[in-house]
Amino acid sequence: MRVPSSRRAPQRSSSRTPRANARAISSTRSFTTKSGSTDRTARKRFGRGRTMHKKWNWRLATALVALLALMGAAACGDDDEPLDPGADVEAEEFEAGTTMAELQEAGEITIGVKYDVPPFGLENPDSGDIEGFDVDLGKYIAARLGVEPVFREAISDNRIPFLQDGTVDIILSTMTITTDRDAEIDFSRPYFIAQGRILVPEESDIAGIDDLGDGTSVCTALGSTYEATLKDQAPDADVRTVEAYSDCLTLLRNGQVDAVSTDNIILTGMIIQAGEDFPMKLVGDPLTTEPYGTGIPDGDTEFQAFLDETIEMSFDDGTWQEIYDQWVGQYVEGEPEHPQDYTLQDALDLFPCSETC
Repeated sequence: MRVPSSRRAPQRSSSRTPRANARAISSTRSFTTKSGSTDRTARKRFGRGRTMHKKWNWRLATALVALLALMGAAACGDDDEPLDPGADVEAEEFEAGTTMAELQEAGEITIGVKYDVPPFGLENPDSGDIEGFDVDLGKYIAARLGVEPVFREAISDNRIPFLQDGTVDIILSTMTITTDRDAEIDFSRPYFIAQGRILVPEESDIAGIDDLGDGTSVCTALGSTYEATLKDQAPDADVRTVEAYSDCLTLLRNGQVDAVSTDNIILTGMIIQAGEDFPMKLVGDPLTTEPYGTGIPDGDTEFQAFLDETIEMSFDDGTWQEIYDQWVGQYVEGEPEHPQDYTLQDALDLFPCSETC
């Protein structure tokens, strides 16, 4: 497998250093926005994530600055302190020779995240900071180690190679747990449950996966689970793969594809990015259930157990809910399935081994 080069230097957190599957399986619940139905999302909250190969549209960049300011305000409590994941976590000491102890000796942990996928990872065009759900969870993990989080861009196609060659220590990059991937790396327990959906322009006649037939085209990211899902569920459609979901949005806006398919919350971010300039909608029933896990190098069972425990702690101490409320909950109504209801094996069972496993 080729290893795409990273286009951006890693970024250290600007906050203070922490102290030290088949069609919709068990649930068909979908996100509903606070301004409309399950198939339409609010239009004006997310600014445009930074497109990977193109210059910023200044209006969308301005909108993103406003969004991030709003998010910062929403995260503040009565004392005007912003959300600081892991602020109350005491760093632990770990046995010499473990990955945890090695990271503590190094003083930092390098975390692969996406830079253009709100609300999980996006680059603030004003401050240059990387912000989002995955970023805040990474800060919480770093706090348990008492080290500084360093964020490096990891797109769908280079996440696993980055773990294998040591470019990053962990991946928090909207990565669905699958049996095929588990053959190459290891995963933590699930930390987020998404659902696969289809995004089309508002005026489109496409109403679901069955309308993606001969003569239609749909975009998804290279290396994502949707390459296989679309080939299975829409075998006659032309499946276009690109490096980043922001590229899919560009193709859709330019009329070069008819639809985009990925996780529902990522598509919701696209709708809000595009705003009134290019109204879009989610259509059809959920295609898949997509449990996100933290990716780590294969065979490190002690590190895997540490991450499982840390994620469970975030559920129990309320940090996960705080992160969810800031980055997801304020833009959608209703609750998705909670990751605490899923084990790693539950997640693997949703995506059994393919012929390449």
